[in-house]
Amino acid sequence: MKWCRVPVGGHALLGVADAGGSVELLRLVQSENSYTLEPFSRFALEKRGLALSLDWSTGKAGRASDQSLKLISSDSNGQLSLLKVSEAGPGLQAVATWQAHHFEAWIAAFNYWQTEVVYSGGDDGLLKGWDTRTPPTSVFTSRRHSMGVCSIQSSPHQENVLATGSYDEHVLLWDTRNMKQPLADTPMQGGVWRLKWHPFHHHLLLAACMHGGFKILNCQRAVEEKQEACTVALSHILPNALVYGVDWSWLYFHRLPQAQPLFPLGSFPCSDPGAKTADVAYNLKVKGQSPASSSNPLVDDGEGGTKIQGGGRLKAPCGSQLHASRLQICDCDLYLEAANFDINLLATCSFYDHVLHLWKWDSS
Repeated sequence: MKWCRVPVGGHALLGVADAGGSVELLRLVQSENSYTLEPFSRFALEKRGLALSLDWSTGKAGRASDQSLKLISSDSNGQLSLLKVSEAGPGLQAVATWQAHHFEAWIAAFNYWQTEVVYSGGDDGLLKGWDTRTPPTSVFTSRRHSMGVCSIQSSPHQENVLATGSYDEHVLLWDTRNMKQPLADTPMQGGVWRLKWHPFHHHLLLAACMHGGFKILNCQRAVEEKQEACTVALSHILPNALVYGVDWSWLYFHRLPQAQPLFPLGSFPCSDPGAKTADVAYNLKVKGQSPASSSNPLVDDGEGGTKIQGGGRLKAPCGSQLHASRLQICDCDLYLEAANFDINLLATCSFYDHVLHLWKWDSS
């Protein structure tokens, strides 16, 4: 599931790739004091199979007025489907469908800076680039990963920067102008199922590494100084769990008069860390507490958190532990300031233990 970063027809849209082989759009609609998700449009993939991923063309802040809104989806038959979203209706329309991989196409993603270009990764171990104006001919094919490619994300902050992850337990950082050799190769001690760039910090990359837990990479030196591997800023293993999902918090609240709702529909975060944020604040209050998991790179700091060897702290799971129908949450107050982005919220979800954790990372 992925939210569109721009409102469509005055509504927020959620894109869903499902196991029934369809891509569906759900529209967030306000009714009295609550919000509901209503079906907006559905597209059934050509061959019977599972829809495995989707990505919006609006991954970076800002969209030209003449730029069409598009979705790319991949499926278990190895196909990619490019869909156009009509803001006036009838919703999803097929642009092109083509065979991209011999086995499951685990992931498809846009180049957010050149949205006619998309990337795909498959269980055949191949990373491919495509010009959607001339499918099905690939622009490049990389065999640099030694196993199935299952995560890809273009940087929303820096043009030509691409991150990929694989079952081979490596994160590769690429300059999209030269896909023959990666900029950096970072071993992760676990298959890399998800990669998410931080919404404000340009160089932070969050990785879900299955049995290797989750890691935060600082890619600044790899990009700017051509360092051969990214720096692992934090590594945390969840015992008896496979971490499949990770994401950063995108909470970005403006101070509003009391008469207005706390979360204004259609307001999205700005990705410029130099922008004025004096009138902007994170404000999250949650209660309860859930125990922290143990991890070798982390040690108890005596202050209710764990300290990263080399700097920074990861607090005990501080928002939600959603286990079966039980919800446990704890106290968090976060304020976003122009010169201080040290405190971050991130979420993980894991297989086997069926747990959603919300973490507070104090990188100071």
